Amino acid sequence: MVEQTRRVTKFDRKGLSAPALRTFFRIAKLWSLSVDEQMVLLGLTARSTFFKWKKDPNTVLPKDTLERVSYILGVYKALQILLPDEKAADDWLRRPNAALPFGGRSALERMLSGQVADLFVVRQYLDAQRGGRA
Repeated sequence: MVEQTRRVTKFDRKGLSAPALRTFFRIAKLWSLSVDEQMVLLGLTARSTFFKWKKDPNTVLPKDTLERVSYILGVYKALQILLPDEKAADDWLRRPNAALPFGGRSALERMLSGQVADLFVVRQYLDAQRGGRA
């Protein structure tokens, strides 16, 4: 039973990885993220891995990376709902924010701390703002 669960999980990661990376890179372009910022959001330290993934997203991402991309997709989706104008969404992401989770920093700065938990906090905040579950 455990072996079957492992295979399903590995299969799911393989099936999700390429679409997740392609979508992440599209969002990164829309948000005008630098390579270094993209690497931090993906949890990468090796530039060679980043450029390999960018050139050929057909890889199996680690669970941590898929989790990170999932939070980023959630942030993007929430911003599209709250601020459908792409410029307004990008401005919000980069503007200092006095709300409790940000402490005067921008949401992007919070996400760029490198911790998965910070991606979660930004997504949770935006979901709460749009009336979703906090």
